[in-house]
Amino acid sequence: MPTTSPTVSNAHLQGHAFLADMLDDAYFPPALVRQGQQILLRLCARIERERPADGAALLALTHAATLEFNVLGEAFEAQDSELETAARENIAADFELVARSYGYDVDVEELISPREW
Repeated sequence: MPTTSPTVSNAHLQGHAFLADMLDDAYFPPALVRQGQQILLRLCARIERERPADGAALLALTHAATLEFNVLGEAFEAQDSELETAARENIAADFELVARSYGYDVDVEELISPREW
């Protein structure tokens, strides 16, 4: 069954290729990278739908997405890959871009603090 991507209305993010560095690296299984992209797109959709009132409310959403990446990290390992340095940097940069694109100024380490990757 095809997965429908959440619609993002934020002009800064509409044309953004999430996890582009990972897509360009054969070390990362493309299907799993696409799952990561979907996590970030769902995060954007939740921010647009729920409109967090402040940074603390935003963290509830980014932490939930980070936990999804924790589970996805296990899938990468099962396919002889992992969320290593390049992946961590790419994922973190996209989390930061999402937060800033919606007007939040939250440290990226706070955005992804429950990460296990």
